[in-house]
Amino acid sequence: MSELLRAEDIDLVRGGRPLLQGVSLTVRAGEHWALLGANGAGKSTLLGLLGARAHPTRGTVEVLGRRLGRVDLRELRAHVGHVDPRHPLTSALTVRDVVLTGVTNSVEPVPRWRPTPRQRARAEALMATLGLAALRDNRWPTLSQGQRGRTLIARALMPEPRLLLLDEPATGLDLPGREQLIEALEELQASHPRLATVLVTHHLEELPAGTTHAVLLRDGRVIARGRAEEVLTGDRVGMCFGLPLALERHEGGRWSVRIRRA
Repeated sequence: MSELLRAEDIDLVRGGRPLLQGVSLTVRAGEHWALLGANGAGKSTLLGLLGARAHPTRGTVEVLGRRLGRVDLRELRAHVGHVDPRHPLTSALTVRDVVLTGVTNSVEPVPRWRPTPRQRARAEALMATLGLAALRDNRWPTLSQGQRGRTLIARALMPEPRLLLLDEPATGLDLPGREQLIEALEELQASHPRLATVLVTHHLEELPAGTTHAVLLRDGRVIARGRAEEVLTGDRVGMCFGLPLALERHEGGRWSVRIRRA
């Protein structure tokens, strides 16, 4: 099945306030979507629906061919990789142990659970892909924000999901950390060609070069969606953020943005 996500005319209302209105989106295998908008636009709210963390008030959401409302959300979430930089871990686990908690979908290791040799090998391979091999025995409290972000991506990939959702993964990173994270995502896209990703951000500079599609959200509504080269224009992104913007895509495939002067 090439279609991994389908949202049709979804509304989400909380406390009488509409957070999402009439949103539709389809994500297929191998596509890499950017979900862009200002703070409060509804980006993380939409990502929560796509990750089977909540039900829409109206409309339908299908994740991996299963419709929300007709399936156990907890069971479905086990098949979706969800990366949240606010991961609530407080223990001094090693990088390897944090990655292995992706198998059990738990914050802490499950008592008396032991990974199989295959699971250990997969954890090692993912750490290598994400530039963490030399850090495998480092403890969580000693990691930089960038190292934690890459560790959480490896953790999310342990169950071999077909879909990876990233909620502002560059939050709190300095410039080297951000660039290392983006490089890791680009390597991941190359090494897992059938994996689909949806990345939430409000900074175009954080988008990997392999971004194929984009959605622009403003006040809970989609104002543009489609191929990245068609959606990520100065006029459309400017409308999204309420500013006159000029966008440039560089030779390596990355974007930059500035305010357009009259």
